[in-house]
Amino acid sequence: MHNATEFKLEARPTIPEALTRLDELANDLFCSWDHGVRSLFARIDLRLWQKVAHNPKLFLRRVAQNRLEEAAEDRAFLSEYRRILSSYDAYLDAEPGPEVTTRLDPDTALVAYFCAEFGFHESFPIYSGGLGILAGDHCKAASDLGLPFVAVGLLYQQGYFIQTIDAQGQQIARYQSHYSHELPISLVEQEGEPLRVSVPFPGRLVHARVWEARVGHIRLYLLDTHVEENTVGDRELTLQLYGGDETTRISQEMVLGIGGARVLSALGLCPTVWHINEGHAAFLILERCRQAMADGLSFEAALELNAGATLFTTHTPVPAGHDIFPRALVQHHLAAYLAETGLEFESVFQLGSKSSGDSFNMTSLGLRGSRFHNGVSRIHGGVASGMEGDIWPQVPARENPMGFITNGVHVPTFLAPEWSSLFDIQAPTWKSELRNTEFWEFIDRIPDYHYWSVHKALKQQMGDYIVRCLKRQHRRNGTGHSVTERMTRQLVSPEKDTMVIGFARRFATYKRATLIFSDLDRLERLLTDPERPVVLVFAGKAHPKDKPGQQLIRVIHDLSMQPALMGHVILLEDYDQAMARRLLSGVDVWLNTPEYPKEASGTSGEKAALNGALNLSVLDGWWGEGYNGKNGWAINPRSTELDLEFRNQEEARDLLDLIEFEIVPLYYNRASQGYSKGWVQRSKASMKTITPRFNSQRMVMDYVERYYRPATMQGIKLAADSSRLAIELAEWKQRVRQDWAGVSLSVNQCVAATCLHDEEISLSVNVQLNGLWPEDVRVECLVTAECTGTHDCPGPDRFLLQHNTATNTDADTGGATVFSTRILPPYPGLQSLRIRVYPYHQGLTHPLEMGAMVWL
Repeated sequence: MHNATEFKLEARPTIPEALTRLDELANDLFCSWDHGVRSLFARIDLRLWQKVAHNPKLFLRRVAQNRLEEAAEDRAFLSEYRRILSSYDAYLDAEPGPEVTTRLDPDTALVAYFCAEFGFHESFPIYSGGLGILAGDHCKAASDLGLPFVAVGLLYQQGYFIQTIDAQGQQIARYQSHYSHELPISLVEQEGEPLRVSVPFPGRLVHARVWEARVGHIRLYLLDTHVEENTVGDRELTLQLYGGDETTRISQEMVLGIGGARVLSALGLCPTVWHINEGHAAFLILERCRQAMADGLSFEAALELNAGATLFTTHTPVPAGHDIFPRALVQHHLAAYLAETGLEFESVFQLGSKSSGDSFNMTSLGLRGSRFHNGVSRIHGGVASGMEGDIWPQVPARENPMGFITNGVHVPTFLAPEWSSLFDIQAPTWKSELRNTEFWEFIDRIPDYHYWSVHKALKQQMGDYIVRCLKRQHRRNGTGHSVTERMTRQLVSPEKDTMVIGFARRFATYKRATLIFSDLDRLERLLTDPERPVVLVFAGKAHPKDKPGQQLIRVIHDLSMQPALMGHVILLEDYDQAMARRLLSGVDVWLNTPEYPKEASGTSGEKAALNGALNLSVLDGWWGEGYNGKNGWAINPRSTELDLEFRNQEEARDLLDLIEFEIVPLYYNRASQGYSKGWVQRSKASMKTITPRFNSQRMVMDYVERYYRPATMQGIKLAADSSRLAIELAEWKQRVRQDWAGVSLSVNQCVAATCLHDEEISLSVNVQLNGLWPEDVRVECLVTAECTGTHDCPGPDRFLLQHNTATNTDADTGGATVFSTRILPPYPGLQSLRIRVYPYHQGLTHPLEMGAMVWL
């Protein structure tokens, strides 16, 4: 029998006039965080809504005509439809508040936010994990706050891979194409024609068309190389996220950085702040320099002009998370672009070079091409300061320009509708109080039984969801029905209310997914206690090229199939945002066991806390700031100087001790009311302390205050009077770099070893300036109190030494310049004084940005 050719036919409905704005709602990513909008589509046809992966635009193409007509005649549906439209219109009509407008003028300021991935919703699959979700949350919060803001990324035809796990625990990566007409995007046109930008590549131009996505108040522009003008290979540059080899990666990053900057120019948008979110987009620095050089600036002046208005955010303390390319690859790929722009390769290469090795690091480019820099938690900021210290080689890591802003999550996206409804009753203004920590004390006023009933309902929904996932997974793999029954037996009986611990994140080795299995016999005893059972639920993807990460999946799969652990260890496939919302709102405990200090932030625990789950985590990333002793449990990381195997062993023991002696007893201490009052008290403490401190509105306002506003002001200052200050600064830095190696300090007058508490002492040093002027440097004395071990060491206090023109002619100085001052000792008792010199100019963004410093 011959195979017949199959043709696909899609019979599209006509939207009734009464429901015409459903199309508008489907084409605004506002629906990705508004439960009400999504519920409209689900009410029309729930099964289809689930089948199209909650994609409203695809839903409207596939839904039956009679379903729409029935909804158009349903008075209850129409009432809800009008209510939601009214809410949507009110959202769009809202003006930014004074907290924004007093810092960023909406008429003149514009933040441009570049990232390789954006995770708004599972139906818009142009993200892989944490970085993308964070970028999506950043955009959502920018919309909520009314920021002048535009985002730029790439439109991937296949996005990241779809994960299946076979009967042997092997991860199988499968890619699925997503067509533009099924996504909430529209082609950008100019004068009736699709907008195109091109980027010079070796021997050719690579062209990209531009798509626009509405995200409430803001816009996201996505570049797509799948156009006829390109070769087949170039069309596939935007095929997969993080796919291909390093040649593909550098090509994608040229399209994103260079092409993305050209898109904004073509649209007539003039950002006052450029935010490079991770190194993938750092090539935009070169394009902006090219544009400034076209106006007559030197490369050095163009770099100063643009860097002062640029923020670079790094997200990973793991070396593998940074894009590093061989010199030859960079030289080959940039050759045509550099020839067109007049940039010299050696100058460009130096921006991305590390102190050792002949390679090009995109993080280094991002840091050298910006003057504002941050990590994504307090701990990570410190780690990043050390990791990237070679950018500022003579400056102590704790003082270099690397700062931090701790990540937050978008509350409307990740807070379960049931909690949202409860908050509406208990504290109707909660949505406008997301950053008011005192306001969230209202959580304590919620009756315990009501609070617990919401959690229990969400937990049952999660259980039903997990059962459906496992049944589908097992049917495909040919797993027997009895195995499925045993696997799900703890979840199908709500009266048992078995404690559930969730672990869901990328399977990378440093996240230590299997740490909890370090003492298998003890764990088995804890999980299978008939009176106090526990279920562990795991989910996550490993990168297709990460073999050790995939091995973790196999280990957990094999453990989940062991007869003794079956039903107590569960592994789910294809972790995405839909699954995340279920797990985060349903588990009792959220587990995180990274190898300290490799967790940059780890926002999934913040999302779990919004929904009343309790964190059990190593004190790393955001949890190092969020844990207060009463809102979860903490594993204290052992010193990184110790052997890793020993650290793993000790931290695993802490983990199991906490589960056995604190967590399980507290959860099952239910007394007569049917739930643990102690557990509810701790859960409330988690929700009320974490929600207002670790949400994306707080995060974005931190960016506005610490970076967007200062970068805007610095950019204006550098550009004033035909970029006079940028030119002056570039010339000054060049002069300082030429002479700095000869700068030195020596004692001019010894400091007395003792003095009275109210007696001033004299400080005087000789500075050999090697041709620099006294005005080119700052000489500083740092005074630090001697630590007693009973309290934190205060200080250091800083005292500037001034040069004295009268003493500079003294032949005894050997041609050096004398800097001196008198100080009153700031501390009682023993204290240490250290003196240093560093270059200084009033136009610098950060006083130590040159990375040059000499100590006495």
